[in-house]
Amino acid sequence: MFENQQSDALEALMKADAEFRRLYLHHQELDSKVHDAEIGVLPIDDVTLAGMKKEKLHAKERLEKMWQARAPQPH
Repeated sequence: MFENQQSDALEALMKADAEFRRLYLHHQELDSKVHDAEIGVLPIDDVTLAGMKKEKLHAKERLEKMWQARAPQPH
């Protein structure tokens, strides 16, 4: 997520906003766990996996809103 954004702007927002940083790291952790579950490395049931995917999507949506509201806009 945010691969197309300038890394400096992302780092600055993560340093300036603890909630954004927490949510971003949580999303990264969920992304890794979902990936591991999908390839069979992390054995979890389908209900848990579905819940993780929903939580990950919710985190992504919140991050995108925070990014749009607080990130420096290009001129």
